[in-house]
Amino acid sequence: MYWIALAVSAGYLVLLILARKQVPPAETASLLKPFYKMALYLYKKLGNRLPGLFSSPQVERDLISLHPGEAREYLKTEYYGKKAAICLAVLFLGTLFGAAAKFSAMGSVILGEDGSVARGSFQDGAREIHIETDYGQQQMDFRMEVEPRLLSEEETERLFEDFMERLPEYILGSNESLQNVTSDLKLDAKYGDFPISVHWESSNPGRLSDSGQIFSLEEEEAVTLSFRLTYGSLEREGTLFVILRPPVLTREELLHRELEEMLRKSQEGSLDRDEWTLPDKVGEEDIHWRQVVEDNSLILWAVALITAVAVFPFLDRDLHGQLEKRKKLLRREYPEIVHKLALFVGAGMTIRGAFQKIAGDYEEKRKEGGRQLPAYEEMLYTCRELRSGISEGLAYEHLGKRTGLQEYIRLAALLAQNLKRGSSTLLERLREEAEKSAQERLQESRKMGEEAGTKLLMPMVLMLAVVMAIIMIPAFSNM
Repeated sequence: MYWIALAVSAGYLVLLILARKQVPPAETASLLKPFYKMALYLYKKLGNRLPGLFSSPQVERDLISLHPGEAREYLKTEYYGKKAAICLAVLFLGTLFGAAAKFSAMGSVILGEDGSVARGSFQDGAREIHIETDYGQQQMDFRMEVEPRLLSEEETERLFEDFMERLPEYILGSNESLQNVTSDLKLDAKYGDFPISVHWESSNPGRLSDSGQIFSLEEEEAVTLSFRLTYGSLEREGTLFVILRPPVLTREELLHRELEEMLRKSQEGSLDRDEWTLPDKVGEEDIHWRQVVEDNSLILWAVALITAVAVFPFLDRDLHGQLEKRKKLLRREYPEIVHKLALFVGAGMTIRGAFQKIAGDYEEKRKEGGRQLPAYEEMLYTCRELRSGISEGLAYEHLGKRTGLQEYIRLAALLAQNLKRGSSTLLERLREEAEKSAQERLQESRKMGEEAGTKLLMPMVLMLAVVMAIIMIPAFSNM
């Protein structure tokens, strides 16, 4: 993971140097500006070589519809630059977190190359070490407790009584009680957080070993376990009585137990030293230990990489969703606009004058902090086209094409036809259009209400179930 993080960081550094002259938009967040520079550089360099990566007809149509009048290339550069910047930022952060996870995992390594395990102080408590080894053709792993340094005698005296009370439940393992032992007991040298060493001695090692392992049982047998508690120079002794039942162990389990017993004895012999050297041989066979640590760095990096790649299509989908939302707002505002046109034309205004009046009033409200409405923005754009010298009929046709909605195309055709041929029935047709659009809006509102009712059905059913439970549970409890 370190090599991946180093390679990614070097790549970002080179990109940042190459993109130093790129200028991101002023509204770009400060933390995103370096990534925006790199994204702009990649877009300009790869746009011509890999047109499919930064080109989509649907995306271009959506951008033009959402930002009428803006230059197509400017819109593409801004959109793809922002999208690529987000992807680069996600990948960089994922790599950073992956490297941090790797560093954290390596920070928990306490097994040295020479087979020595570093001990902590008593205040640090016991630490678990997960190690594995290759023994012949087999690979086995172990989880061991690395004990801290021994404490003074004065600190241990008051712990003995409490520890002896809890000792029977500590050694049970998966057994129900000491009178019904069907699997190996946990006769360890340490238990829980107690800084006390325990030495076990079985009255019948052929049936129950000093490490709690059961051997060759054909029938139930009672065994006495003697224990000696030691901490520093203080000792306590006691006995426990157990009834054994035959265990069933495989050859691999027996070998595992043997190695585990070696590890336990090896640790007991090094409690007064700063390091615990693991056994390096079993008989004539050399063994080598490896510590197993949880390392999720590559997973984090892979998730970041997948997320960065997934951002591309999801942002396109979000852009199309914005366009669909804009179309809904255009349809919702259409009846109001047609009604205003009919009102102003009926008052004696020309179509052009009515357009300018409606757009002018909206512009004044926007300056005072009013809400931005896409239909009125389109009318403002149409008025600017008229002021720039575009013919009135062509400006209305442009309005219909920009919206891409049948309602506005129909209105544009009506207005353009009135300019070309003249029509004494324009006011009447505008009123009919206003009434028709109002009916369509009413039907749309009803449809939205029905959809909302359907969505609320499940929460209502859940609320009903809760109410029924509140009523019925007390009633049944009192029966």
